[in-house]
Amino acid sequence: MFPRHALQTVEQALARQAAVALIGPRQVGKTTLALTIAEQTGALYLDLELPQERAKLADPALFLSAYEDRLLILDEIHRVPELFQTLRGLIDQGRRRGRRTGRFLVLGSASMDLLRQSGESLAGRIEYVDLAPLNCLEAAPDPAAVNRLWLRGGFPDSLLAASDADSLVWRQNFIRTYLERDVPQFGPRIPAATLGRLWTMLAHNQGTLLNAARLAAGLGVSSPTVATYIDLLVDLLLVRRLLPFCANTGKRLVKSPKVYVRDSGLVQALLGIPDHNALAGHPVVGASWEGLIQSLKNLLISY
Repeated sequence: MFPRHALQTVEQALARQAAVALIGPRQVGKTTLALTIAEQTGALYLDLELPQERAKLADPALFLSAYEDRLLILDEIHRVPELFQTLRGLIDQGRRRGRRTGRFLVLGSASMDLLRQSGESLAGRIEYVDLAPLNCLEAAPDPAAVNRLWLRGGFPDSLLAASDADSLVWRQNFIRTYLERDVPQFGPRIPAATLGRLWTMLAHNQGTLLNAARLAAGLGVSSPTVATYIDLLVDLLLVRRLLPFCANTGKRLVKSPKVYVRDSGLVQALLGIPDHNALAGHPVVGASWEGLIQSLKNLLISY
């Protein structure tokens, strides 16, 4: 396991809040990090992707109350969105008994349902921690490792693949799965081909100012539609908006942001770049490197 800086952040959040939501793209390492916490604390882990685990929550209040003295880790909680109401009641009940922190760690792939449900039901009771792909401080102790991270990106399975070709196939399958399975599950019905073209266009324009009108013209849709699609990719932690620096906050909000595909490996996969030789001669090479450093900069600012 790579050392994750988010581990300390999650532990600190659990020490001050009753519920913590660890959110991030699929395959980014949320479950591995949660299992590490479970080993350290003796927490109970439930994977709600599994029908037998969901069956345990037929009467969630009764089952979860039996583990009031332990941290409960609920993976893929968007599978049981009605559970948030039960968590709220258990948290309030625990507060009256003096148990105010470290009750629940919930994991989800940054779905809108997860954010909306927890925002409605657990306001004031939950803290969010975003888990991004691996960065240079976590996975690149030497220049060769930095170059491998730059090409393959920070998703552990991609980074640790046996070869660059295997890594590229993994990332292409990851993109296809998101477009065909996860986006329809998490967000509004969007044609996979259209969203895939937009994602590729954003990769071509990595690190440039957002021009929704130009993107809309290329896709044959309206500018508000493009904005909605980009909002979805941002909410799924696949794309980042970088607001301009400006002393006037009002201007900062209305000026066009820069847009980055969060993971450099996904940039390469979207553009069909197989290795360092092809990357070095591609027009996106500088912007791809900037995106890698930008993700590290955001981590350092957060600390």
